[in-house]
Amino acid sequence: MATTTIEWTEATWNPVTGCSKVSSGCQNCYAERMARRLKAMGQPKYGNGFKVTVHPQALPLPLSWRKPRTVFVNSMSDLFHEEVPDEFILRVFEVMRQANWHTFQILTKRADRLEYMGRSINWPANVWMGVTVEDATCAERLRPLKSSGAGVKFISFEPLLASIPEPDLAGIDWAIVGGESGPSARAMEKQWVLELRDACVHQGVPFFFKQWGGARKKKAGRLLEGREWNQLPTLRFAT
Repeated sequence: MATTTIEWTEATWNPVTGCSKVSSGCQNCYAERMARRLKAMGQPKYGNGFKVTVHPQALPLPLSWRKPRTVFVNSMSDLFHEEVPDEFILRVFEVMRQANWHTFQILTKRADRLEYMGRSINWPANVWMGVTVEDATCAERLRPLKSSGAGVKFISFEPLLASIPEPDLAGIDWAIVGGESGPSARAMEKQWVLELRDACVHQGVPFFFKQWGGARKKKAGRLLEGREWNQLPTLRFAT
């Protein structure tokens, strides 16, 4: 298990590492920077750098964590990447089913693969499924998410790169919003955040504001109009 500073989860589990860019939100990928750094440090798991690599030896790890945790799956990759074999994706889901005392959070930009694989997945109740929507051009990712069998469905509007006016959040259980961080971070406008916050409030969707971002994200903080927004889905486990 790896602990994490990601505000909306408690731990990470990476049975897959490596990815490739599919949309504008990938431009300054933090995982790519980290993977290259870990490779340079001689970390065996990152011997391939940011090339997609499956790690079968990592599959049983959650079964050994006895304390219940919220676990972000593949913080260093995308489980639904086209280079991850179907069979391996199903093995990941089987581990999550067995480790039913944890809550697993999956986030993808590859909603088409989610839609395809979703037909073969018997969705465990302890798995939350999400898609990234960084601007309005990516809103199509919501359709496969909404039609999936996941009991908890969420959206990560991070990095939020443009206004997304009047998003249709029907069937969505949670929304995360955050600005880009790290070198060359692109700015996020306050109005874009408020649009999404207000949409969540009006449509009854729990809202989590992760960060303003920027090159110095800690200094920028995560207060929105003087308060933190840390709302979570109503149910920890779907029924």
